Amino acid sequence: MPSMNEFGNNLYSGKTSFPFVGKRRLWFIIAIVLVVGSALVPLFRPVQFSIEFTGGSQFTVQAPDTVEQDTATTAVQSVVPGAATKVVVVNDRDIRVQTDQMSAEETQQVAEALADAYGVEASAVTSSFIGPAWGENVTKQSLWGLAIFLALTFLILAIYFRTWKMSAAAIIGLLDVLVITVGVYALAGFEISPAAVIGFLTILAYSLYDTTVVFDKIRENTTEDGEKSARLFGESVNLAVNQTLVRSINTSVVAALPVGAVLFIGAFWLGAESLTDISLSIFVGILVATYSTLFVAAPLYSLFRENEPQLKARDARIREARSRASVEA
Repeated sequence: MPSMNEFGNNLYSGKTSFPFVGKRRLWFIIAIVLVVGSALVPLFRPVQFSIEFTGGSQFTVQAPDTVEQDTATTAVQSVVPGAATKVVVVNDRDIRVQTDQMSAEETQQVAEALADAYGVEASAVTSSFIGPAWGENVTKQSLWGLAIFLALTFLILAIYFRTWKMSAAAIIGLLDVLVITVGVYALAGFEISPAAVIGFLTILAYSLYDTTVVFDKIRENTTEDGEKSARLFGESVNLAVNQTLVRSINTSVVAALPVGAVLFIGAFWLGAESLTDISLSIFVGILVATYSTLFVAAPLYSLFRENEPQLKARDARIREARSRASVEA
């Protein structure tokens, strides 16, 4: 079995090659299935937005004798029958209760009911209120932030690589990452909070970094290919992806390990719920970003360019030369 160094050298020289471009139709079908499946997740498991987006009232019961969640639901509904509640345990000792928007009088009564239900002093129950206008403003700012990020990404890549086709392939890859990550997030049942939005933007930046490194190698290979090149354009793209494959895998593993530690040890094991939102989005996003760069963005760029008249004519000459060589042999 070859060592990792030997494996990397074989990939770089072309001795070993994975068909990222050659089997792109299969990869595109898989990508479409994943994107459509992720887009359909909210139909049977609606995306949950945090109180920062929806608005509402929030109560925190500090250090009660019990962390039984049903107690909080019963206490809230004793004041406001049928009120929708979300109850979570924070740091294994506090109870956080989120409800729909309540009046000042209802808020006070619910706080008293929670204090009585959990047997704590009234001062141990704190309440806060987030209005719908504030939540709407957060939503708009998040969407504007995403739109500005994608627009600047398209413009900068077009200037850097001197072709809009690389920008288009990169943006499609970014959208692929975003949709799949949000789908997994919704499927896991986690709330989308401002921290999660920050996580989404972070993994888009990571995906962009990974894509830029791969595309830079693609540009290097395809620029070196002159009229006398023996490689088809798609083969040059595929070679570049294989040459950066080990780097992509190593970078993803190094990035995913600490985030995974934060997610599984800090959030799930130790109960640091404030870390869950951002760590889950980044962890999933890193894995999806690596897949998207290799199997979506790079093959898509090859597809965009192969029908250009100059490249199409050169590829035809290469195929003809190979055919003649095969007949003579």
